[in-house]
Amino acid sequence: MKETKGLNLKLVALVVMFALVVVVAAMTRLAQQPDPVDVTAPIKVGFVFVGSIGDAGWTFAHDQGRQFLARELPGVETMFVERVPPGADFVRVVREMIQQGATVIFGTSFGYMDFMVDLAQQHPDVKFMHVSGFKVAPNMATYHGRLEDPKFLTGMLAGLMTKNNRIGYVAPHPIPLVIRGLNAFTLGARLVNPEATVQVVWTNVWFDPAKEREAALSLIDAGVDMLGHHQDSPAVQQAAQERGIYAMGMNSDTRHMAPRATLASVAWNWGPFYVDVVRSVRDGTWTNAQHMWPMPDIIDLAPFGDGLVPQTVQERVLAKRQQIIDDKYLVFSGPIKDQAGTVVIPPGVRMETADVLAMYWLVEGVIGTLPVRR
Repeated sequence: MKETKGLNLKLVALVVMFALVVVVAAMTRLAQQPDPVDVTAPIKVGFVFVGSIGDAGWTFAHDQGRQFLARELPGVETMFVERVPPGADFVRVVREMIQQGATVIFGTSFGYMDFMVDLAQQHPDVKFMHVSGFKVAPNMATYHGRLEDPKFLTGMLAGLMTKNNRIGYVAPHPIPLVIRGLNAFTLGARLVNPEATVQVVWTNVWFDPAKEREAALSLIDAGVDMLGHHQDSPAVQQAAQERGIYAMGMNSDTRHMAPRATLASVAWNWGPFYVDVVRSVRDGTWTNAQHMWPMPDIIDLAPFGDGLVPQTVQERVLAKRQQIIDDKYLVFSGPIKDQAGTVVIPPGVRMETADVLAMYWLVEGVIGTLPVRR
């Protein structure tokens, strides 16, 4: 009886010791784990827009993304200032946002790049996100979508629908982002129509409907029967409709702005990306990467104009779209020639992202020139 009682006590002691070991191990694991992220912690995000949120294009699309971010992430407060030119005004606006508590700043113009680099150095606790640029810092990243993909598709559409093989293109500024879109558009047109040429006119403004319209009309007067563009308003499409030819839209689905002329548009969807970035800041996984989101995640081809595009043409363009999405076709993959006919991307070679972001040359088939870089 005494032996049984002693054995029971030993068993109880062993059970207690085992339980203590389990508790201590569990507490150790918990101590080693990071504190849980408060998904509703307040965070202020500033957006600096180069244009007007009513432009129906570039800035409108970014502001739609800002609103999506505010709806999707609890605790996020957004602020924005529109029509901010690069330079002293931009620096002032950003500093005011930081004084108001912004810890993430999105700058939506290529022209902001060098100013953001300086501001990032001055404010190491703030995360800076610059669209379309190629410079980074420890607390500054770049972001954009693979603009070349839907631009290539609209170029295909132009090449298939032109009757005289003369296509016009209205472009704002000769910077790598715009050049990339122009080149992709031209490559798409010439893939399906090797005789097609793309004549470019530079407006040197992002948003000025009067200048955009004037440039479009000058191209039509020169004999083009199809227009593409990279402007922030639908003025090019409206000029095309006025003159009875077709055009491509840019930045958002603007069929309703020129319904008898717009064959399709390149459309941005910034919201999911903005959510992804702010979440990464909140949970501590943000990096100063050069984000280049593919089609259709952040950018895509908008629906075809009602009754304007033959079914066979739609099917051909959409088949190429799927190849691009499946990574079975790369727009900037060799062989690609420049305007002089020199092979600059050899067969089978894929351009590096850094080279795409800094592109400053024109492909074969573009009629026009680039200013000499200083």
